[in-house]
Amino acid sequence: MASVKKNFIYNSVYHILLIIFPLITAPYISRVLGASGIGAFSYTHSVANYFSLFAILGMKNYGNRCVAMSRDNRANLSRTFWSLYFMQVITAGLAVIVYLVYVLLFEQKYELIALLHTIFVLASLFDISWFFFGLEQFKLTVTRGLSIRVLSLILIFVFVKTPDDLGIYTTINVVSTLMTQLAVWPFLKRHVDYVRVTKAEIISHIKPNIILFIPVIAVSLYRVMDKIMLGSMVSDIAQVGFYENTEKIINIPMGLITALGTVMLPRMSNLVVKGDEKSSRMYIESSMLFVMFMGSALTFGIAGIAPVFAPFFFGEEFDICGELITYISPTILFLGWANVIRTQYLVPNKKDASFIISVSLGAVTNLVINILLIPKMGALGAIIGTIAAEFAVALSQTLMVYKYLDIMLYLKNGWFFILFGAIMFTVVRALAAVSSSDVIVLTVQISTGAFIYLALSGAYLILNRKKSVMRLINIFQRKRL
Repeated sequence: MASVKKNFIYNSVYHILLIIFPLITAPYISRVLGASGIGAFSYTHSVANYFSLFAILGMKNYGNRCVAMSRDNRANLSRTFWSLYFMQVITAGLAVIVYLVYVLLFEQKYELIALLHTIFVLASLFDISWFFFGLEQFKLTVTRGLSIRVLSLILIFVFVKTPDDLGIYTTINVVSTLMTQLAVWPFLKRHVDYVRVTKAEIISHIKPNIILFIPVIAVSLYRVMDKIMLGSMVSDIAQVGFYENTEKIINIPMGLITALGTVMLPRMSNLVVKGDEKSSRMYIESSMLFVMFMGSALTFGIAGIAPVFAPFFFGEEFDICGELITYISPTILFLGWANVIRTQYLVPNKKDASFIISVSLGAVTNLVINILLIPKMGALGAIIGTIAAEFAVALSQTLMVYKYLDIMLYLKNGWFFILFGAIMFTVVRALAAVSSSDVIVLTVQISTGAFIYLALSGAYLILNRKKSVMRLINIFQRKRL
């Protein structure tokens, strides 16, 4: 079994690859397709993504947890996998059928692009990443997906040349998703044998899977529904394009945080089965330190360079994205904090009710604010709704675990990172006028900001040699981690 350090690196690469390849093409695609073209793709992709969510229900968390708990016995693991997967075949098959009906009957404006996204929904049928994550086999997923992503990147630059190539751009994206899911199947036989499972075994997973799907669909209301509501509630589809590019930037730090949670979920689930509470609490404390350190750096760093970076990277048409990125950046900290609580305490300890209540609160908060603000403020209204939703989730989950986890210790250990981030932000913003060249300005901002943050954080860590603080330095060096 690989160490948490290696798994975090592999899974970080996996999530960053999913984000970084669209980001690499973003400057080119933004200029070729324009805000309207990106908005049309983003809108149809978001709708298809909803059907994809229903296709796999709560398997990302539930399947991961089940596999982690049964991985020490091949026979049990085989029965667990096939009973889970046959349930997924049923739900994914239904999702594909219903999606086709929706496109043919209701989608008229972007019918061709929506039809192409059928391949994206179909890819959910073959998505067994939850199985390999439960085994902590993150290297396999990363290495198999890399070549496919590189190929898709090349194809986009070769074949997407004008706004009329939106269909080609869509095809490349959805086919690469399908191929990524298929690529890991040849390695399944290393870990499981085919067994015939009973209907009762399949049915036994439905209720707990649906329970963990409730928070997935709730979270999607402020991760996916925003773009659908924007596309439906405003006449200018370009607003979806602005929101899409803003999300591309903010998804980079989100990917790092999600990677940590995905890595820790199977490890924590396994520790719960073994009754090792001491190790569990040590992991949570170390993870909180890491999240506060990285989250503060990324939150204030990205917000600091956003006004210069957005028009330079995406083009002058996307100048407003600088403002949107600045506003949404605090969600990095909110998400990071809540992600540790969710993946390392609530889900492993089967406190699903608390998980559901917290994300449902976030969903309702986001929905209400979107309805009120999107018609008047467009993309900015959706951003405000997302900020409020992430804060509501983080706060509610904190209150729910306050009696079980040492929240005050986490805050005590992490507050100085926020302070150092705020200092960095102030200096970085002041440097925006050092030159008329965006390249020079960004270079000075990033290098100076990184130096200030790392210098202040390093000095504090050296002066405060507390066991909990020093764990941050050692989190990826200890062999047991």
